[in-house]
Amino acid sequence: MTVVVDGSPITVDDVVAVALGSATAVAGTDLDQRMEPARALVERVVDDNETVYGITTGFGALANTRIRPDQASEMQYDLLRSHAAGVGPYVEPEIVRAMLLCRARTLAQGYSGVRPEIVRFLLEMLDRDIIPAVPSQGSVGASGDLAPFAHLALPIIGEGEILVDGVAVPSGPVLEEAGIEPLELLPKEGLSLLNGTEGMLAHGCLAIHRAAQLVDATDSAAALSVEALMGSSRPFEYRIQALRPHPGQAISAARIHALLQGSKIDASHHDDFAHKVQDAYSLRCAPQVHGAVRDTIEHARSVFEIELGSVVDNPIVFAADGDVVSGGNFHGQPLAFVLDFVAIAVTELGSISERRVDRLLDPHRSSGLTPFLATNPGVSSGYMITQYTAAAIVAENRVLSHPASVESIPTSGMQEDHVSMGWGAARKLEMVLTNTARVIAVELMCAAQGIEQRPMDPAPGTRRVHDTVRSVCAPLVEDRPPGPDIMRIAALIETGAFDPEEED
Repeated sequence: MTVVVDGSPITVDDVVAVALGSATAVAGTDLDQRMEPARALVERVVDDNETVYGITTGFGALANTRIRPDQASEMQYDLLRSHAAGVGPYVEPEIVRAMLLCRARTLAQGYSGVRPEIVRFLLEMLDRDIIPAVPSQGSVGASGDLAPFAHLALPIIGEGEILVDGVAVPSGPVLEEAGIEPLELLPKEGLSLLNGTEGMLAHGCLAIHRAAQLVDATDSAAALSVEALMGSSRPFEYRIQALRPHPGQAISAARIHALLQGSKIDASHHDDFAHKVQDAYSLRCAPQVHGAVRDTIEHARSVFEIELGSVVDNPIVFAADGDVVSGGNFHGQPLAFVLDFVAIAVTELGSISERRVDRLLDPHRSSGLTPFLATNPGVSSGYMITQYTAAAIVAENRVLSHPASVESIPTSGMQEDHVSMGWGAARKLEMVLTNTARVIAVELMCAAQGIEQRPMDPAPGTRRVHDTVRSVCAPLVEDRPPGPDIMRIAALIETGAFDPEEED
């Protein structure tokens, strides 16, 4: 698969594919033609010594400070150096790859006034897997992700650091060994390398990819739990969902229903109303909750894909009009809102999963399963403490679900007096996703153990889910530390092992 970077819109799936290395990104053949008019206008502005923000003036609170034409290029270098103020652990390589792609696409649109060489340099780093070391703390998500992008851009001038085997090393020797010559920046090019929302956007694209995998895994876990708890498949029938046609609900209900088809466990009590009149909400309402998460993910996807076709630089160079205009398209609020929303939704995914875990382990509510799924209850504690782990993680996720997007703190001497905090929203969403995979892993582990205590055969679909769990987690015969098993199943979830295509 090849993603062509020519300024046209790209998709979330394009970003994910390039970030994960299953697609390459190449410059479009008409890149020079598209970008040259805006570059020519920037050069004219400098030659005529016009007053234009970021080209012949300072930045932020220094916007009213005039810059001489002979200082316009020097200012771009100082901009990258001064804005590289990030701290903390480095951003994951796949996120940085996504940032390189998204930044290259934005500049390629021809509204930034930079040379095509800048775009090609970013794409060459991507092609050679040369990953700038980008610290994870320092962006407030308003003039774009300034600090992260400064670290991303410094290697273009032979400065900053590159990650080599996870260690940050000076970029100069790495570029020299790769035969890549640093570029000399011209007026506005440093500014255009910084302004924009592509940092939080890169996080968001990969986050909703991960979130979609989690929903699929949670549908699988719910189906397995329904069988283990002698629950009913009837709440997942199509005719119920048709009366409340939320798209995500229909998808999750159909998946759970399909996984339960042919279950001898379900058949053994299907029409036995003395067995159980109705199941608890965590079982019966799984499509309504899981489906709402699916719909939230799709809403986020629609917002991100608008952004993947947008101009988010500042100032914007309207070459056809001969005009350079300072605006606010770099403000990350649209992304910050949905990043927070996805974190809330995924937290609820873990919350309902934890409730099913508690039911699987409680001898008073598990329809005959051994206490805590132990083989020798009393002597053995079985999976008792795994519910503690799930509960602790869900509690942590609830704290992380507090919205970052309402936490504006003014910056740059009150010039930037309202910021989005979208980068922070994206970073905490990553933690929520990782945490939730572990909660779902607990449910899958417990439900797999539970159906093994039933004398009847499970459905072919849930049998496949069970067998996938068993590929990394042996049955619990006697007590052992469950933590490693939880982590192995969580890693399996993150590979997409419970995607419908994989189960088929």
